[in-house]
Amino acid sequence: MNSLDYDDSTAFLGDWGPFQRTVFTLLCLSIVPNGFTGLSMVFMGDTPAHHCLIPAALNITDEWRNASIPLDEDSRLTKCSRHRVDIVKNYSDRGLLPWVDVNVSSIPREACMDGWEYDKETYISTIVTEWDLVCSDDWRAPLTTSLFFCGVLTGSVISGQMSDRFGRKIVLFVTMGIQTVFTFIQVFSPSWLIFCLLFFIVGMGQISNYVAAFVLGMEILSPSIRDLYSTLGVCLFFSIGYMMLPLAAYFLRDWRTLLMALTIPGFFCIPLWWVDEAEAILRKAAKMNGVKAPDVIFPLLQSRENAGRLQTYSLCDLVRSSNICCITVLLCLIWSAVSIGYCALSLNTSSLHGNIYLNCLLSAVVEVPALIMAWLMLRHWPRRLCLSSTLSLGGLVLLFIHLIPQHMSSVAISLVMLGKFGLSAAFAIVYPATAELYPTILRNTALGTCSMASRVGSISAPYFIYLGGYYKSLPYILIGSLNVLSGLLSLLLPESLGSPLPETISHMQTVVWSKKRHFAYSPTNSKCEEEHESEHL
Repeated sequence: MNSLDYDDSTAFLGDWGPFQRTVFTLLCLSIVPNGFTGLSMVFMGDTPAHHCLIPAALNITDEWRNASIPLDEDSRLTKCSRHRVDIVKNYSDRGLLPWVDVNVSSIPREACMDGWEYDKETYISTIVTEWDLVCSDDWRAPLTTSLFFCGVLTGSVISGQMSDRFGRKIVLFVTMGIQTVFTFIQVFSPSWLIFCLLFFIVGMGQISNYVAAFVLGMEILSPSIRDLYSTLGVCLFFSIGYMMLPLAAYFLRDWRTLLMALTIPGFFCIPLWWVDEAEAILRKAAKMNGVKAPDVIFPLLQSRENAGRLQTYSLCDLVRSSNICCITVLLCLIWSAVSIGYCALSLNTSSLHGNIYLNCLLSAVVEVPALIMAWLMLRHWPRRLCLSSTLSLGGLVLLFIHLIPQHMSSVAISLVMLGKFGLSAAFAIVYPATAELYPTILRNTALGTCSMASRVGSISAPYFIYLGGYYKSLPYILIGSLNVLSGLLSLLLPESLGSPLPETISHMQTVVWSKKRHFAYSPTNSKCEEEHESEHL
């Protein structure tokens, strides 16, 4: 390839002019709705304390009404059974007293035939209380979250290729519109099934606009700004949206009202429409920054033949050679592990000891120093070391939680937050680390594929939490082990620190165990590298 690489082609713009600052801000603002949409189930899908409903029409004494619900081994009201109301009614009508005239524990039990009574102290309503997703139907609550991530998975599959083919801007706005409009329609869901269907579609839009905005910024902004954009940019603004969630949920205790409020920020992203694609962006940027653009910015794109070839790449090219296949497999495993950990720890805040709103806010706030650390690490440390250290930190501290005595809940919460700190930093690092390894012609497809792999982890995350019902520390043991392993695997990836973004597959670096000779990519040796690489394809 005889053309200049992308970074050299756009060097005339400078690093941090008015155009770059404007694009940086607008793209980051488009990420805010993703922060509360993806984690809204922490509150909308929470299960408050509940027990079987004893109908008011059942004319029994207060003593028998209180004794109608049996106690569990922790002396709490059982959630899914009651004493048979016909027998209770008979005893009440005869004037007998519970535990005085009758041994209540000997009365047979039955299921909650008349529904449930829910504690209203924390919530006015959730989807659990509205559609009784408890007891025999308790599997539906984690399934709701998993179906959202199934939508995210589907969006990851199709959005990358659509964005590479039709342009980042079109995909960005279409998927932002899908997320906002269908979230609004969710407010009026008449049933759990309709809610899940709409939630699936919202998930498709949620990840698609996130990936499109991320890649658009990585390709527009200069190399010196990319690390800042990928950490203190998109990730920080995602965390800002996340922090807004518990604040909104604290004042809006009804799930429909909360969901209505969460749709509003999506309508403020309309100003982003002025952002164009490729060469049109750069010419406007040059004018805004007060510099003169070259007559031809991308010589390669002047050739229809070459432009046609750029559109022929697909998912198959991510595994076509042994080198790119190894990189793709490693990254998919890493993305999946960190996604399981991040999503499970975020969604599990309602199960932690203490106030759910405060725990969720802490879980969001801890991401801010994590992102600052990720940015500093990306500036000075090799990418492999950044990934390995943050994944290992997040995984190791979670492995210690099962050793903490039950009465030391504050220590356990601190370890959970430290684990969230490490995995949040890893999630911020894995995006730019992945984007830097793939060529421009496959970058969005590769990110979409890796994001797809991570959503397989997200889909399973609610069920990792569900395992906590059998052994409370089991989710932390599994999550910790997975992320320590992924931290070790990340050391096998190529190092991209200080390297220009590759333009073609032949410019990609090799995995560490490869014995092939590798030529560092530069405009002067690109032809030699292409010839060498072709011998091994």
